[in-house]
This record gives sequence, C-alpha cells and structure tokens, in this order.
Amino acid sequence: MHQAVGASATLGGVSPRRPLQSTPSSGAGAGWGVPGPSGPLAERVGARMERVEERLRTAVAHSDRLADSTSRHLVEAGGKRVRPLLVLLAGELGDGAAPEVVEAAVVVELTHLATLYHDDVMDSAPLRRGAPAAQQVWGNNVAILTGDLLFARASRLVAALGPEAVEIQAATFERLCLGQLHETVGPDEGEDPVAHYLQVLSDKTGSLIATSARFGAMFGGCGQEVGDVVVAYGERVGVAFQLADDVLDLMGDDSGKRAGTDLRERVPTLPVLLARDAAAGGDERAAAAVALVDGPLGTDEELARAVTALRALPSTDVARARAQHCAQEAVDALAPLPDGGAKQAMAAFAAAIADRTR
Repeated sequence: MHQAVGASATLGGVSPRRPLQSTPSSGAGAGWGVPGPSGPLAERVGARMERVEERLRTAVAHSDRLADSTSRHLVEAGGKRVRPLLVLLAGELGDGAAPEVVEAAVVVELTHLATLYHDDVMDSAPLRRGAPAAQQVWGNNVAILTGDLLFARASRLVAALGPEAVEIQAATFERLCLGQLHETVGPDEGEDPVAHYLQVLSDKTGSLIATSARFGAMFGGCGQEVGDVVVAYGERVGVAFQLADDVLDLMGDDSGKRAGTDLRERVPTLPVLLARDAAAGGDERAAAAVALVDGPLGTDEELARAVTALRALPSTDVARARAQHCAQEAVDALAPLPDGGAKQAMAAFAAAIADRTR
C-alpha cells in the first residue's frame, strides 16, 4: 500500500515496501529477519511462530485450484513476519501460550498479505519478496480478487476470536483503506504534504502494527492499560519503519533492494518531499536534485545521478532523524510496562529500525 502522494506509484503496512526476508525459525538466534527475542523467550516465540506458519498455510488453502495457487503465492515467498512477531511478543506480557494469541497472529498477517496483493496492482510492481508480483503472473483482476479472498479468510478467523476482536479488525481495515485513499488522491490544496504523508503512514502501516501488539496483549490476558501502551508503541513503530525505508531507498539494503527503487517508481518518500519543500524555498541544490528526480530515470546512470543528488541533501539527514525520533518515541511508550524479556525485545526492535539508517 504505497502509491505515490499525488502521483501514481508502494506500513501497515507496512506496507513495508522492501522485499521481505527469511521466515523466522525457532530457537535462540533464529533468523527473524528483524531483531527478535533471544534465549528462552526466543525458544517459546520461535515455536509459536512455526505454528503461525502452519496456520497461515492452512488458512490460505482452498479447494479451488486457482484460488489455492494465487492465495499461497505470497505466503510461500516468506517475509519478516513483523506483525505476527509483535502479536507473539505482546502476548508474552501476559499468557503468551494462549491459543488465541497464535490465531490473532495469523489474522494480522493474512490482513497484511491481502493489502500487498492490492498494493502491487496499484503500483504495477514487478516483484514482491523476490518473486514476480501476483498481477504479473495472473493479471490485475485475479490479484485483486485474491487480496479480497485473504481479507475474507482473515475475517472468518477473527470472528472466532469474539466481537471485540471483530470491531478492532474492522476499525483497522477502515484505516488501511483511508490511508490508501488519501495517498492515492494526495494532499488537499493548501495541506502540508509532509503532514499528509505522515498521516498516510500512520494509517497504512502504524494501524495494523498497533493492532498486532494490541491483539497480543489482549489475548494474552493483559488489561486495558497494557493494551493502550502497546498500541501507542505500535503506531510509532509503524511510522518509524516506513520512514527508515525511505532513507534506505537512497542506500540500497541487505535484502537486495537496489538504491533508488522508490525513486524510479515515483514514490514520494520523505526525503523527496523535504527536498521539494527546500526547492520551493529557493534552495538551488534541492531544486537541481528535484529536477533529476522528476526527470527520466529509465537508465542506471540517470537513476544513480538522482540518488546521489538527493542523498547529499540535508533533507535525507532530516528524514533519518525523523525515523530515529519515531523509533525512540516507540521505545519511550513502553516505559510503563514492567521490565522483562518481551519489553526488552520490543524495545530492541524499535531501536534497531533507526539503526538501519545509520
């Protein structure tokens, strides 16, 4: 879900826009793809994550051959599984072994996967998680309907978790749709494009990550106060994650995404928006960089020039600082929680988001 603001283009979800990496495995030092727990906590969460993977595959299975194939496409491509991991970690603030915690983790990942099918159609994305995007294989109509099928499966699962969970899921889905809508149409006349963009990130990525943490705490048996804490944490983590991705697009990353992918797809990341603002204020270097960003980017040389010019601007450092600030806000939000392994792992994850941009 990351189409351009005011143009055609990628949290939740965020989504997260980078090709996602290996699926977690159990045990200390497991390959989480994101900073995860360690020691006995990793053993417990890792075992539950394996159960999540099993349930995901069961949940997307379909008697119809085509629907089964299309629904399994992104599940089998792997991923960081950020959202189910946060469900399991937040569950550890209470009774992480409650079976509803695993089911909630499956619900949020199915919801996230459904948004990716829709995103890739809107973005005309050629790849997702290193594999051809669904619409490249089956066409736009099938990809959209597959996303709808996954939303339906998530709804069936969440219905079994009770009316409160259904209400939370529905409110989250509403925010996901509003975020995509606002991103698609762009800011209103006179609206601050940066403020508009940050709200889009909050709705599209922060909302589902916050719900992931909320479900974990809720089905782990925690009270409302803990739930409020982890929601505030999740909202800021989601925004920080996407802002860090904005900066990483100018560097490339260890997942194999080359520098400038978002630029080439005309995604208005925060460094671009800040550069436009500086250019409008008379900054000649920013104006020159924006001209390159808005110019042809079809060749590697054209893209490299635009990346280099944008990377050298103060706007990139400002975007990096904004990501770090949001990550620190997420860590700070956890302060009311008692110390423990789950709190430490959640804090480490938030802090590491900002570290990716250094």
